[in-house]
Amino acid sequence: MRRERSGWKAARLITAFLLLLLLHFETSLVAAQSPRSSSPWKTLSGVPPLVVAKGGFSGLFPDSSDFAYQFTKDASSPDTISWCDVQLTKDGIGLCLSDIKLDNCTNISEIFPDGKKSYVINGASTMGWFSVDYDDRSLSNVFVIQGIQSRTDKFDGSNFTILHPQDVDSLVKPAPLWLNVQHDLFYSEHNLSIRNYILSLSKNIPVSYISSPEVLFLSSLASRFKKTKTKLFFRFLDEEVREPSTNETYGSLLKNLTFIRTFASGILVPKQYIWPVTADLYLQPRTSVVSNAHKAGLQIYASGFVNDAVLSYNYSYDPLAEVLSFVDNVDSDVDGIVTDFPITASAAIGCYSHSSKNNSGKGNPVIISHNGASGVYPDCTDLAYQQAVEDGADIIDCPVQLTQDGIPICMSSINLMDTTNVAASELRSRSSVVPQVQSTLGVFTFNFTWEEIQKNLKPVITNPEIIYRLSRNPRNKNSGSYMKLSDFLTFSKSKALSGILITIEDAAFYAEHIGYSVIDSVIGALKDSGYSNQTIQPVMIQSSNSSVLVKLKQQTSYKLVYKLDEFISDVDKSSLSNIKNFANAVSVSKQSIYPTSQLFITGQTDLVKSLQSAGLAVYVYLFRNEFVYQPWDFFSDPTVEINSYVQAIGIDGIITDYPATAARYMRNSCLKLGRRQPNYMKPVSGGQLLGVLAAFPPALAPMPILDATDIIEPPLPAVSSRPLNTDSAAAPPTPSRALPCTLASSFQFLAMLVGIALL
Repeated sequence: MRRERSGWKAARLITAFLLLLLLHFETSLVAAQSPRSSSPWKTLSGVPPLVVAKGGFSGLFPDSSDFAYQFTKDASSPDTISWCDVQLTKDGIGLCLSDIKLDNCTNISEIFPDGKKSYVINGASTMGWFSVDYDDRSLSNVFVIQGIQSRTDKFDGSNFTILHPQDVDSLVKPAPLWLNVQHDLFYSEHNLSIRNYILSLSKNIPVSYISSPEVLFLSSLASRFKKTKTKLFFRFLDEEVREPSTNETYGSLLKNLTFIRTFASGILVPKQYIWPVTADLYLQPRTSVVSNAHKAGLQIYASGFVNDAVLSYNYSYDPLAEVLSFVDNVDSDVDGIVTDFPITASAAIGCYSHSSKNNSGKGNPVIISHNGASGVYPDCTDLAYQQAVEDGADIIDCPVQLTQDGIPICMSSINLMDTTNVAASELRSRSSVVPQVQSTLGVFTFNFTWEEIQKNLKPVITNPEIIYRLSRNPRNKNSGSYMKLSDFLTFSKSKALSGILITIEDAAFYAEHIGYSVIDSVIGALKDSGYSNQTIQPVMIQSSNSSVLVKLKQQTSYKLVYKLDEFISDVDKSSLSNIKNFANAVSVSKQSIYPTSQLFITGQTDLVKSLQSAGLAVYVYLFRNEFVYQPWDFFSDPTVEINSYVQAIGIDGIITDYPATAARYMRNSCLKLGRRQPNYMKPVSGGQLLGVLAAFPPALAPMPILDATDIIEPPLPAVSSRPLNTDSAAAPPTPSRALPCTLASSFQFLAMLVGIALL
């Protein structure tokens, strides 16, 4: 029996290559290309790239589930192509399942606990549950589940039955259907023919695209689909992997695209074929693969686009920026994008391509940096501020701290442990516990002169999601220099900004325990820099302490911003009146607007509406690009999140670590369309996913309503006289208030050092 099967396989190979030889002479090596000079798109035909939804909207719902396909139709561009990975049952029925190992994408191991087997697939022994061991009927009680652990499993209990290609077609029609055949050779070895299945299927439903990484399989279909609208795509795997029927590597086949053209009308390549990345995840120069494919008359689609993975650091965790690098080029664009998140690719193509950076997009809401472009460079450094300006921030910010010699500097934390390398420097000996600031060990700005900070400390980029192994721009993690407030003001005045934001915290502590008035220091620096008598760049000063703003209201005419640093659901009338007495604007947290439980939005508050009704501008913090920072409802896309806060909530300002993402949003062409906006630009309504969850997340305790008692504070204390201290290396100027390092705090300090070493 084995000898007969081997002979049949050899005959099939010979027949296929004879067919390829005939096709080689019958097919033009280079297809005629339509004139593209009048089109902004540099695709093969000059039309916009298409979006292929791999397994539907599989970035959120289980791959190949009915929710995934239906949501693709509802939320993406109308012509989005739906992808189905075809697997065969032992009775020859096709299934749409993302993996040949069913235990990776279904609950089959629970239904058939004894069904685990081992097969050789592409030369490798593989253990698991396989469709070839079950007929279609026996799989009717097996359900599709989320196969990627980093994605939510909250939809797994929705009992998504396994779909057939016919089911998918009925869900997405009239949108096109793409069938991907990954393991034809494996099924052939089990006396199953995907070729015959697809030929039979195509008589009943329209199949627009068929892809495979196997030359033999596609060549066997070439003559049958030659005069139809069905397009065959050869799928390239990693360059060093060998294609099973030719035994050539995919990298070698890439050099012979004229051969591929004899049996396919397009190629599907991993995205790194076009934009390769270094081992440390930075982009290398763009290759010529796209233009080479077009010269050979082949369409080229790129695959591997996901929002919830570490991208090249050049994209700053912005998946839309990555898609644009493939579809918005001056020379050549890919013809399609295969993605788990079709809404991102749809928006990139439909709203963000071909938008000029000269179109500033300035308006409402304003874009406010958070410690400069702190997602790209260390907080509050000259490079972070320069990047924020280049990226399109309307307003750049300086959180003020004071040094031992009373110089106001821009530093995001009073504790140098948070933003510098002090833990690894000789200055770590000045660590202490200052209970008025924090209950844990720290090394504080007021323990050092400005000269000491400049000469001895290096900036360290903040990595707020390091618990998920998400780092920011590691090549520049120590780049840049810190700035005095006066330097920041000089820098700002030379830029085309809409204003500046200065943040003052710990004013009472500085006055009572350190002997400095941070308010007087800020007012003096603004006056010395000429900001007190100009209107071109308005000054905003922010604080979470009403006492600070009350004093500033008495002494200045600057715009004042009250920062609400707790989660609240609304503001009562008395507190609104109080805030209006000392502030022009309020900054609030995202959680106070879209409360979440287990990263699902549970609703939407009226907080912004209440504040704006009182004439207060509302700035919202904090926007970050890292995908773990967005609720599932925003599809791991920071642009979707921004869009919802702008269109659905109507905020007045975006406070962000990544001004470039917000600035690009403000330039998108779809904002001008009003009600004619495409579905993929519609804002997310709070709690939309709760209705399709199999099990609701735990209910949140009600967030409080802000009242007057939460706002009213006693006046700031008078500035104490400073003790005489000529030793710049001394402990804090108020040693009686600062606790020395105890044995426990020493262990805590060592733990910090270990943590920093692991970053």
